[in-house]
Amino acid sequence: MTSQRQNTLDNRLDNRLDNRVINYLRISVTDRCNLACRYCVPKGILPSLSHDKIARYEEIHKIVMCASQIGISKLRITGGEPLMRKGVLPFIESLSHIQGINEISITTNGVLLESNIDKIVESGINRVNISLDTLKPERFKFISGKDHFKTVWRGIMAALDRGLSPIKLNAVILRGINDDEIEALASLSLTYPFHVRFIEYMPMGNSDVDISQQVLIPEIKDRIEQSIGELQPVTNKSFESINTIQQNEAGPARRYKIAGALGEIGFISPVSSHFCNQCNRLRLTSTGKLRPCLLNNREIDLLTPMRQGASDDDIKEIFILAVRSKPASHQLNSPNIVDTQMSTIGG
Repeated sequence: MTSQRQNTLDNRLDNRLDNRVINYLRISVTDRCNLACRYCVPKGILPSLSHDKIARYEEIHKIVMCASQIGISKLRITGGEPLMRKGVLPFIESLSHIQGINEISITTNGVLLESNIDKIVESGINRVNISLDTLKPERFKFISGKDHFKTVWRGIMAALDRGLSPIKLNAVILRGINDDEIEALASLSLTYPFHVRFIEYMPMGNSDVDISQQVLIPEIKDRIEQSIGELQPVTNKSFESINTIQQNEAGPARRYKIAGALGEIGFISPVSSHFCNQCNRLRLTSTGKLRPCLLNNREIDLLTPMRQGASDDDIKEIFILAVRSKPASHQLNSPNIVDTQMSTIGG
């Protein structure tokens, strides 16, 4: 190994970029999903990728092993719908035994949550994000293409009963579709210990949503305060500022509580107020590409070098390149449209 290469690995950036610790890897294990949500799936049919183009479990495991040795400590398993991939929960349990990995969570649409809840708990997962854009069964079918609202709600209750915490419910608000439910969704935080999070629609790929339907966070926040009550920022005396808290908790959401509420309300605003300078994550797509930014087209191929015999040090160097490639800002407001489908990235 050359001295220059050795120095690169020894320094490891400290996994730092602009005073940020890059310690979080989101892993898409499949491009397949059992829903067809309007803001995710393109107009028309999205063909499934062939199995040989999807990273195998042993390949992902090796990637995580290497990443953990240069500072990655948190994982989120996503899809498509991750629970659709056969053997995913035993695989997740195997990741939990990798030295240096101290937190694993999962993002799911909730359809398979109830039927897998025991295995989810046994796998070591204790944090779960669930997509929930409406509380109306007929509207759920319109948004997602499937009549699964009751199944998803039972899954949410099963997660609550089994003590998963926090349970984050993610809602994308679209004008003329579910913007009349902002208050109802926010009110879930009054009676349940849920973290209800409103996420601005991100125009990516060829989705079945028009940009005119986008509802931005300032409007959502104002409506909640007018109808339910004042939103009080979530603070912690052990930290000096909300921004510091959010960096330590590795989340882009600006977090609030309504007085007396059991849960929280969060706002994720990639469009109206981007959080690029706080982002601490990389993404591994289902096809084995490292994506430094969700909202930027740049991807760095890991799978091809691995299948050509790349060493562990080669993989670590690709991670370091990805960290150094994180852009100063995303491309949502530029002519260079983000053309990748969300279903292959994992959000």
